[in-house]
Amino acid sequence: MHATNHPTEPLYITWVENEQSRQARWCAENNTSPPKRVMTSGDTLSADAAYRLVSQGTSLLWRGDFQNARQLLQALARRIDKKQDGGKKKHGQDHAASPLDAFNRHRLRQSQRTDLLNRLLIELDADAGIALRRAPDVREACLAALAMPGEPFVLSLRSLQGIIGAYEWRKKGVAVPGLAQPIHVHYGVYSPNRGEYLDLLAQAPLPTTELAFDIGTGSGVIAAMLAQRGVRRIIATDMDERALACARENMDLLGFSHIVQTQKADLFPEGRSPLIVCNPPWLPARPTTPIEHAIYDPGSRMLLGYLDGLASHLEPVGEGWLIMSDLAEHLGLRSPDFLPRAIAAAGLRVIDKLETRPRHPKAMDASDPLHAARSAETTALWRLAAGGRQIAFVDNVAAHPY
Repeated sequence: MHATNHPTEPLYITWVENEQSRQARWCAENNTSPPKRVMTSGDTLSADAAYRLVSQGTSLLWRGDFQNARQLLQALARRIDKKQDGGKKKHGQDHAASPLDAFNRHRLRQSQRTDLLNRLLIELDADAGIALRRAPDVREACLAALAMPGEPFVLSLRSLQGIIGAYEWRKKGVAVPGLAQPIHVHYGVYSPNRGEYLDLLAQAPLPTTELAFDIGTGSGVIAAMLAQRGVRRIIATDMDERALACARENMDLLGFSHIVQTQKADLFPEGRSPLIVCNPPWLPARPTTPIEHAIYDPGSRMLLGYLDGLASHLEPVGEGWLIMSDLAEHLGLRSPDFLPRAIAAAGLRVIDKLETRPRHPKAMDASDPLHAARSAETTALWRLAAGGRQIAFVDNVAAHPY
């Protein structure tokens, strides 16, 4: 599920150039305010000098060679990482830190790093052209990602690189086993790159092929897999217009548009279904960018909303499939009994629980600051039914009433 907020009034960034005051539309995906201290800079600026300036709160509007700006951004990243790594060694972290402390420190370092790197800025004209030497043509990428303001605008070089990268991935697509065509992911929509949960979705026995709800569809990959498995009618919901547009495009490309209906809704559509699937964000923490709404679920709002509303939207013999990782439990963000208690409190029972281990590179990377939690992580598909307040644990674990 995605939630994207947009400011009601346009924001503008101002700076002085050639002794004249100038301004342009400010473009920031997370709706941050425009920087107040801006200076123009170019190819004669050294990486050390740039690092000092951004560390002191100055944003740099680039007027030199575009490729040199890319190299400067890489040099800034190396200096920031070196500074942060030096701080870790100085304080002896994260050996004695709890998983929760390690997570909070990791998030803080990520936020600080992003803030500093976002201080290298690029100006684009009203048509998304860049008047710099060796600048690429980014018009199509910007048109695909942004609501074009119709006037010159400024954004961070790092954001622009994200837009370019997302556009290339959108064209290429993400291969999903079992689907005839790749899933093409729009900018700002989460990519289905964690294949293990899709494996569970392909393995779980279908209770019906008549109708299914896909709650928080995102790219539409779950709806597509259900359609591929023979479900004849699917209603896919999301709150984010980008996600809905992305899902519709993928259904068209896969030939499932006559099966999958997209609908803007906060969780459930009207009515009942014999199968309701949800893959909510897995971590109960605060997102800092729109794309992070697919990863972080503050207060477990979407998870609890799905569980609490499931019984009233299921057909009497229907199933709700909840796809969740237990990474939050290993990080100390949720207690181990949180999910079983929430399932029981919602008047649901567990029919079965399919589990798998992650295969993504970070789970194998011992240098990752969250490696201890990631290496213990499992991903599960919980098959839930309405009725009863008893959790029937599987895998030879005794049932526990709550």
